[in-house]
Amino acid sequence: MQSKTGVYVLEDGSGSMVARAWLTEHAEKTIDIQYFIFSMDNIGLIACDYLVRAADRGVKIRILVDDFMVDAELEDILLFDAHKNIQVKIYNPGVNLGKNFFGKIKKFSTDFRGANQRMHNKTFIVDGQVVITGGRNIADEYFDYDHKYNFRDRDILVLGKASQKVNHSFEQFWNHNLSTKISEVLEDTPKVTYSDQQFDKLHEYACNPFNFWPQIRTRIANLPATFQEIKKSGNLVWLDSVNFISDLPGKNDGKSGLLGGGITTTHLIKLVKNAKNAIDIQTPYLITTELSRKLFKEAVDRGVKIRILTNSLASTDNVEAFSSYQTDRKKLLATGVQIFEFRPDAEERIKIMTGELQEKLKHKPIFGLHAKSMVIDKHTTIIGTFNLDPRSANLNTECIVVVKSAKIAKGVLTGMEIEFTPGNSWQTTSDWNPDAKVATYKRLKTWTRKVIPKEIL
Repeated sequence: MQSKTGVYVLEDGSGSMVARAWLTEHAEKTIDIQYFIFSMDNIGLIACDYLVRAADRGVKIRILVDDFMVDAELEDILLFDAHKNIQVKIYNPGVNLGKNFFGKIKKFSTDFRGANQRMHNKTFIVDGQVVITGGRNIADEYFDYDHKYNFRDRDILVLGKASQKVNHSFEQFWNHNLSTKISEVLEDTPKVTYSDQQFDKLHEYACNPFNFWPQIRTRIANLPATFQEIKKSGNLVWLDSVNFISDLPGKNDGKSGLLGGGITTTHLIKLVKNAKNAIDIQTPYLITTELSRKLFKEAVDRGVKIRILTNSLASTDNVEAFSSYQTDRKKLLATGVQIFEFRPDAEERIKIMTGELQEKLKHKPIFGLHAKSMVIDKHTTIIGTFNLDPRSANLNTECIVVVKSAKIAKGVLTGMEIEFTPGNSWQTTSDWNPDAKVATYKRLKTWTRKVIPKEIL
């Protein structure tokens, strides 16, 4: 099957986490990891334990994380890197790790564009053959395990031929001069001495059934049987037409200031221009420009029906981005695009939330949208990291998987159709929006963010 690519869409967070855990446990040679966020919360600590145990049995592990959202102490990362089979690099350091408030201000004031160029790619590669990529970072809320707020997200599992392009992209980032060894991020890096007992407490944490429920371990152990069921159902599809597309490290040359586009941007524009009947989009952050609104208007004028699901003010985790969307919302509606805003109490969240969490909690956490997906003409599906905003278009490096398959499109559209319904989202019009459904404080907070340039949101 190396001449084809196998794809399987990972809709629920728990299943996506279980897949990563099983693949880590059964990796034979290498694991390459690239993320924008890798938090040291419950999911992050358990993921680290899995990685350490894989490294202990000889698997070579490389981890590349963007500096902007690193949520760990430098000494802990250095300890991780001290393992003989683990290497850690930080992408574009200087804005977070090891910097105090004044150091961060200095970076943004002296190199504003460079400080805003982040690596938003998310890839998890096992033995160079199996890939998981999509919207999810490594943190509780991306896998339906947070007790208060979770994301509705989407990943895609890729096997075979297209994984070669993912490997190539990872190597480009890993070997780029913006990717810095963790030991070289600071001039005076603390020295860490490694011993076999250094990760005992981490392993004890992961073995504690209160932190890592036994029923989840059972699901991981039973994944091969689940995978056989997936194969029998035909939901794992082998195709010739699967393409992985990634921006280059550093994105564009900077000749256009904070603008300039990128490889993923160009490809997505081309796909929209070639759409004939329908475009269905899910994006957590929806910040449009004259260029993007013109693109949508042209599509609508030639008969393309466009629907976009984004976060409402009630469900968003990013009031800065919502503020900019709010400002141009009527302009976007004037193009003929239909806009739906995700409900924090979406009915669908009960179905996608991990059953284990439902059993543990008496209340139901609220959900926000984080999936970055598009289906064109009920045939072409795009799943990746690209938000519909200027930052993804011009500054952040992004990656997408483009799948040409009516069957895959139908599966993703089935989920989208459910989320367009009134029980899961509000349809916004030029005369009505759901902003008033939140407290005055959040509305005021959103209004104060309107001074921030949309190019960096």
